[in-house]
Amino acid sequence: MSFSTDVKQELSKVNNLADKKQVKYELLGYLTTYNTHIINSKTIRYATESDYNINRFSKLLDNLSLEHKIEIEGNLFVITFKFQKISEIKIEEKSIIISINLFSEDIKEEYIKSFIRGTFLGSGSITNPEVAYHLEINFNSKRNSDLLEKLLKKSNIEVKRFSQKSKHSIYIKEGEEISKILALMGASKAVLKFEDIRIKKEMRGKVNRLVNCETANLTKIINASVEQINAIKKLKENGKFSKLNDNLKEIANLRLEYPDISYEELGEKLKNPVGKSGVNYRLKKIIEIAQEGED
Repeated sequence: MSFSTDVKQELSKVNNLADKKQVKYELLGYLTTYNTHIINSKTIRYATESDYNINRFSKLLDNLSLEHKIEIEGNLFVITFKFQKISEIKIEEKSIIISINLFSEDIKEEYIKSFIRGTFLGSGSITNPEVAYHLEINFNSKRNSDLLEKLLKKSNIEVKRFSQKSKHSIYIKEGEEISKILALMGASKAVLKFEDIRIKKEMRGKVNRLVNCETANLTKIINASVEQINAIKKLKENGKFSKLNDNLKEIANLRLEYPDISYEELGEKLKNPVGKSGVNYRLKKIIEIAQEGED
């Protein structure tokens, strides 16, 4: 199964069905999403490819004594029901709009969590975190996507959004924010799995950055060493090497003997050790002397 399926399977088993208020708010979350449509003035149609999802939706309707019918259309599970008994919604431009203030102090936190969980189950998805961090929830009304964005921000979860024709979406691409919304919805097992993957990815990233940095440093050392060795050989060939002072001769001979070590290591091998800047000065001086008269 995909990670997204695992998350929906876990959320579909959240044990809150004894609380009719939580059930209703979760159902309201479902109803605001992209997969829910008004097919006539009295009937709502919800479609999904997930059997976990359709089972959860059916349980919510059963709990609220709302008669419904489940059918299969191709690879979709389709559920239809009459919505007259749900006083908390209204229809605007063929979209279902929540008619209650979810920011009221009278609304318990558990109800808001249930609503958010319903939106994800209704039309949400999450990419395998091994591949990328991306959680998305889709709506057919900008008003509903705005509502979820505000609810999540109230819970200190930052989201982004985009609109395309009749589809309005909120999405999250930050690992920490995805972990927070999974926890908020009640997907505790998914949070543990997500965090395990996230930690491993971060560790691999750090290792790769260190390796890349060491490789770049080694390449830099080798390139500099090649230039220095060529300059030293040139001085030996044209007879100028013998005219160098003892300090330059010593560092030059060490560079020929140890072509791939750092300035710090070269400096430590001198009779009178010097630091990185001292070694760098002497080697640059050798290159300058080798280049004299080239122009």
